[in-house]
Amino acid sequence: MDAELEAAGGLRTGFFHLDFADKKYFTWVIVAFASMGGLLSGLDQSLISGANLFLPKDLHLDTRQNSLVNSAMPLGAVGGALILGVCNERFGRRWSIIISTILYTIGAALEAGSINYGMIVASRVILGIGVGLEGGTVPVYVAETVERKVRGNLVSLYQFNIALGEVLGYAVAAMFVTVPGNWRYILGSSLVFSTIMFIGMLFLPESPRFLMHKGRTLDAYKVWKRIRGTDTAEAREEFFVMKVSVLDEQQVTTEGSKNKRFPWMDFFTVPRARRALVVANMVILLGQLTGVNAIMYYMSVLMTQIGFNDLQSTYMSLVGGGALLIGTIPACFLMERFGRRFWANMMLPGFFIGLVIIGCSYLIPVETNLAGAEATYLIGLILYMGFFGCYACLTWVVPSEVYPTYLRSYGMTTSDALLFLASFIVTYNFSAMQAAMGQTGLSLGFYGGIAVVGWFWQILFLPETKDKTLEEIDLIFEKPTREIVAENLKNTKQAVGDFFAGRWGGKRASTEVPPPSKETDKDEV
Repeated sequence: MDAELEAAGGLRTGFFHLDFADKKYFTWVIVAFASMGGLLSGLDQSLISGANLFLPKDLHLDTRQNSLVNSAMPLGAVGGALILGVCNERFGRRWSIIISTILYTIGAALEAGSINYGMIVASRVILGIGVGLEGGTVPVYVAETVERKVRGNLVSLYQFNIALGEVLGYAVAAMFVTVPGNWRYILGSSLVFSTIMFIGMLFLPESPRFLMHKGRTLDAYKVWKRIRGTDTAEAREEFFVMKVSVLDEQQVTTEGSKNKRFPWMDFFTVPRARRALVVANMVILLGQLTGVNAIMYYMSVLMTQIGFNDLQSTYMSLVGGGALLIGTIPACFLMERFGRRFWANMMLPGFFIGLVIIGCSYLIPVETNLAGAEATYLIGLILYMGFFGCYACLTWVVPSEVYPTYLRSYGMTTSDALLFLASFIVTYNFSAMQAAMGQTGLSLGFYGGIAVVGWFWQILFLPETKDKTLEEIDLIFEKPTREIVAENLKNTKQAVGDFFAGRWGGKRASTEVPPPSKETDKDEV
């Protein structure tokens, strides 16, 4: 490869081609801008909360119009998720992220300058397309570029930075709440971060794995020399393994599918692929249909409903955002220790309790006991957002693990689109559902009811993938559903015993993966 590189003129140099003598600095630069991707996503999802107190009055929006303004971003994100695969394959990871930052910038500028209902909805949709495209691309770009020993930490770090961006959004709203024309400054503030990220991405290289995937081996080697170097045996070995794995993946794509022309059809015809699709997307639905984005987008409005004034509501929104951020931290460090099933089944009841307390807070008469109503609501909100922060990491981790290798890009596109579609449905219908069901009925009855049903589903159908290789995960999902359920019930009993005995995160009994049953292909999910 070095000989080919010299024959081709050596490493390309120029203003936009960074090169560090110590290659670890390149990893830090990539991490910094990948983190900004999560920060931007979270920021643009929470800024609307503060703007909600003032924007509808200035633009003369009714309740349904304001619902569409709030939900237009996740609706646009569905479109961004649907074009994710095409953009990644046609333009590459780096340019897909650059395109998303351009969409972020255009959307934020139009938001800040909106003069009517149509303009604000269009700007939110454009912004959402950027969110959907960036959200599915940045984790892939990082995973394909940084060292393998830090890869897993950075996936969780991305979710942490989304939560950090959400807190920052509430803080920005608090900064501008007393400024005339405040909502325009609030929504336009993300221009600063999207511009910084756009400039930074111009200096970063394309993913070497993508270049290898496209048959551009020499270009991949050039990038590898810049970001990792070839001085160490580990770096040389990892480049060789990357090359072999890409070739193997291409072979699996063409030979591993029962549907040669349309591999995604295997989600309907192959039980193993179908089970993975159901499990990944059920985790995503449980994260969204329990109301987190509706509560996040309308947090300032909800604060006014419980008795806070506009100024207090803007500042108190930081409480919910802060709880979400703090709740994300344990998942970054402890999920691998406790396992996916334990984590999911312990966190979901936690935010159900938060929903119960939130629902009960609305039953306390504000006129006679304002302090009690506000305190009860805030306790419920902190529990809900804190436990959901822990649970939210599963919506990134589970889909990234359970799909077969040759279907992973199709599966992730499906999961990414479903996440934002569910967010749109919940956010758009929030005001109407609250009017129809009542505040307690929506938070406790509907969102809480889904959490209860989802908890029982997880106990029965969510398998453990902790400490499993991708090949072992394949074996798990090749087993008939009834065998997965039987093993889950057995492991649940063992886990409950371990929990009350203080054996947290320890070895579980029966962690071996038995060979799949001969009846696998006949079994339906």
